[in-house]
Amino acid sequence: MPRPILAEERLHPAIRQRVSALHADIVEEVQRAAAAHPVVVVGMAQNPFPKRARRSLDRAGIAHFDLDYGSYFSQWRRRNALKMWTGWPTFPMVFVRGQLVGGAQELEKLIAGGELQRLLQAG
Repeated sequence: MPRPILAEERLHPAIRQRVSALHADIVEEVQRAAAAHPVVVVGMAQNPFPKRARRSLDRAGIAHFDLDYGSYFSQWRRRNALKMWTGWPTFPMVFVRGQLVGGAQELEKLIAGGELQRLLQAG
């Protein structure tokens, strides 16, 4: 089911460029990383869940590329661009073969059920 996103025609022409360019650099960096690496973990300092996801991948012997953006006290506006782009509300954001699979809990379920290995082998 597609999530609702405000259609471009519902944005006044005077603000469209600002909306499309707002923190586009962080979104583009994550897009490039997700295209270049089989597994990408996007996180932030001080948050235990990105660390949990990375430890789960390490225990499973799965290499991962990590990106971190700020902490609870910095770069939250930039991180909001990622949340708006993906629709995922929390960190980490874990990408497998370019597909967002969720956060630490969802990743652990994929590992436990063997689905992560299948996703990696399919690519």
